[in-house]
Amino acid sequence: MSRPEPSAEDAGQTVKPNLLAAFSLGHGANDLVPIGMFLLIPGFGTAMGLSPTEIGLLFMIHSLGGAMAYLPAGILVDHVANRGILLAATFFWVGTGYLLASFTDSFWAFAILIAVANTGDSAWHPLATGVLVQMHKTRRAYALGMHAIGGHVSGIIVLPLCGLFLAMWDWRLAIQVLVIPTFLVGCYFLVIRHKVPRHITSRPTRGDAAAIWRTWANRAGLRVIAILIFYNMGLFAIITMTPLFLKLNHNFGWIETAMAMAFMMLFGAVAQPWTGKISDNIGRRPLIIGGNAIAAGAALTAWASTSIALTLMALGVALTVQVAIRAVLLASAVDHAGGREGTSLGLAFAFMDGIAASAALLAGWVGRNDLANAFLLASGFSLLAVILAATTPKTAPSVAEKLTV
Repeated sequence: MSRPEPSAEDAGQTVKPNLLAAFSLGHGANDLVPIGMFLLIPGFGTAMGLSPTEIGLLFMIHSLGGAMAYLPAGILVDHVANRGILLAATFFWVGTGYLLASFTDSFWAFAILIAVANTGDSAWHPLATGVLVQMHKTRRAYALGMHAIGGHVSGIIVLPLCGLFLAMWDWRLAIQVLVIPTFLVGCYFLVIRHKVPRHITSRPTRGDAAAIWRTWANRAGLRVIAILIFYNMGLFAIITMTPLFLKLNHNFGWIETAMAMAFMMLFGAVAQPWTGKISDNIGRRPLIIGGNAIAAGAALTAWASTSIALTLMALGVALTVQVAIRAVLLASAVDHAGGREGTSLGLAFAFMDGIAASAALLAGWVGRNDLANAFLLASGFSLLAVILAATTPKTAPSVAEKLTV
């Protein structure tokens, strides 16, 4: 009698290149409009005459909407067999929500619709990354970094397109054009959904909830959460206010602003798999401390500088290292949890993009008189992440170090 074949996660098998490519493509298509929102929200705001604080509020609501989906999606990836159909559904949720938002003139209708749309994109992340880390147990950060390339390449492409569309048309038509690839890739995922490894189904239990509580409601777990939050608050403060800073403080056009943002994110996107691979070998701590320290110094330089060239260079350095270490931060959350990869990633994304979303509102408020003040705020958040990571006790050799931070 033949033995049954082990599942992908039981065997810990490596992700097949074609599936990894599909997930990277899916990440890019799902992120297309949400990343475009870094320019489209300011485009909506300037068209409606909103203040930096109100624009920061829109960013916060957009991110909070997404944060609501992270944990439920993370739980689903650990307990639902057919993850392929769930992944496919996210594209249609995202595309429909943003498409509806393009037809409104109301601040609150726009805010609610983009928040609802972002829940679909947010659901993709723990679903997709949960599948990947289950299939790629020995090189989690590398797999997460390869997945992240799709999102960041998407950003590098979509930001110049958004600048061009805003210069030629307006924010409405820009959204309506950008949702087309999202719908098309959704159709592609409907076709390949059966290739996504199935999972042994189980229902969430009280024991699962208790285990999650024990994992995170302790000093080490809360420290990991705090590092994730302060890291992303530093990133949010810069990435949400830089377009407004360039446009309002230095009279950049939409195309110039978009090109600057895309260029700033380029090197971080390319570096993610390699920083992930390095952290798989030497531990997460050195990259988390070093990356946040560089970001803090660069953001402080951008705040203090009176030269636009130096400011752009400093902002580019800050965004590069913040983007480059994102997969390392996510892997540290999975390392700490030890299991329940989807749920752990759902929690990590929820804290990173949920609580940290308040940084957009705070950055808009501190920048109400001078938007450069947002960079001083970002520097402080990154510095707090450095302090927390540097003061985390080492518990033993490299593997234990990975599990701690």
